[in-house]
Amino acid sequence: MAFANICDTFAVSMNLTSIIRPVFNSRLRAIEQYDSHAEDIQRAVLDSLLQRAADTEWGQRYKYASIHSYEEFAATVPVNTYEELKGYIDRMRHGERNVLWPGQVKWYAKSSGTTNDKSKFIPVSQAGLHDTHYQGGTDAVALYLHNNPLSRLFDGKALILGGSHAPNYNVANSLVGDLSAILIENINPLVNLVRIPPKKIALLSDFEEKRDRIAEIAIKKDVTNLSGVPSWMMAVITRVLELSGKQYLDEVWPNLEVFFHGGVAFTPYREQYHNLIRSPRMHYMETYNASEGFFGLQNDPLDLSMLLMIDYGVFFEFIPLDEVDKENPTVLPLWAVEKDKNYAIVISTTCGLWRYQIGDTVKFTSTNPYKFIISGRTKSFINAFGEELIVDNAEKGLHEACRQTGAVVNEYTAAPVFMNNEGKCRHQWVIEFEKAPADMASFTRLLDEALQRINSDYEAKRYKDITLQQLEIIPARKGLFNDWLKSKGKLGGQHKVPRLSNNRDIIEQIIDLNRSKY
Repeated sequence: MAFANICDTFAVSMNLTSIIRPVFNSRLRAIEQYDSHAEDIQRAVLDSLLQRAADTEWGQRYKYASIHSYEEFAATVPVNTYEELKGYIDRMRHGERNVLWPGQVKWYAKSSGTTNDKSKFIPVSQAGLHDTHYQGGTDAVALYLHNNPLSRLFDGKALILGGSHAPNYNVANSLVGDLSAILIENINPLVNLVRIPPKKIALLSDFEEKRDRIAEIAIKKDVTNLSGVPSWMMAVITRVLELSGKQYLDEVWPNLEVFFHGGVAFTPYREQYHNLIRSPRMHYMETYNASEGFFGLQNDPLDLSMLLMIDYGVFFEFIPLDEVDKENPTVLPLWAVEKDKNYAIVISTTCGLWRYQIGDTVKFTSTNPYKFIISGRTKSFINAFGEELIVDNAEKGLHEACRQTGAVVNEYTAAPVFMNNEGKCRHQWVIEFEKAPADMASFTRLLDEALQRINSDYEAKRYKDITLQQLEIIPARKGLFNDWLKSKGKLGGQHKVPRLSNNRDIIEQIIDLNRSKY
């Protein structure tokens, strides 16, 4: 009997996850070096980038072969936006070699951003694909397994959501589309053994058809982990529950243990997921991956900030947020940043993006190692009256109002209302509630008060209603934001609802759509 028990114990312990786990140990040792060798690691990354790109058209233009330090690099190469690199990228899309990065770059992540309809085409080189994007996925698993020694992650299936892609011009074997689709298209075949749905379904362009077909497949599988954008994953799991007739997701997938999420802030969705997944074994791990690269991972489940991943072929620089629009802003290397200040991110990468402003802002919570939160976007804020309201403020304010009222927010956007004939100004919010507050006036007041506590500039402008009146909330009909994204051809993939705008272009579209049935 004792022998049988020993055999049973051995069989249980020798699960697939325990066999695979040692593969990730080397990365844990490398990540440990982030604490004490961050500057050395980043300088080495820059040296490698300069050497590899020295013979490209861009490298020759800025004499990369003669640059031997960060200081020389910063003095020689200008800070760029997409507009400055667009001409080079378009030539690369037509098949030209050795332009921004050695060889031919065949994959382009299409990104329309959050504030307009204009598409950006971000090059994804072979080096960027493997050294940056796939490395981020590998390290996410490594850190998760390290933090969860009893995990059975690989003993079931991974449900991974992706977008779609299409041929790039007429260039052979060249693709353009959502980054997630490019990653799925090029993924190691071994990963397909533990991933659903099949590639032909994962890459469907019609999101509603894809959602339904994924749900039909997924309910028959033992899913242990989810990966994707919270908003689109919520659409899939809602459909899974509808088809299965179950109330909770852990009734469908009893072994579900983790959701690797990124793309948008998780705060508005956290309560929804907790309401649908009751298992005490469920974990949530935030990632910071974008079309331009994979930048951060939540390495401590008790700390919502993320670890900056500094050895992925990405060299980081930072511009203080209040200098972003200056002609000659201060640009700092990683080792010069300070805690609790907002910075716009500037990157140089193995995909040929050189001193490129990606449009996101971060705030460091630690500099040993370098850990941060995403605080917003350089173009996603409201500062019409000097209030300097950023996305991080909005997320925290909504969380507090929801906590006190029991409400659950699904989606939202906000913009200023400029002076009327009486000189009255305010912020206007359109909010789609998953669970509306019992008293909307109370929710509005609580949100306004929370924003004042969080943001001293907003508080000053709200003083005695002199500059700003109390904010206004317009409740959105169910599905409004999905309808808006659909009207823009942005349903599914990595597309996101713009949170804050300094003008009324987007909110007026959404308000008009809210009045209609679509």
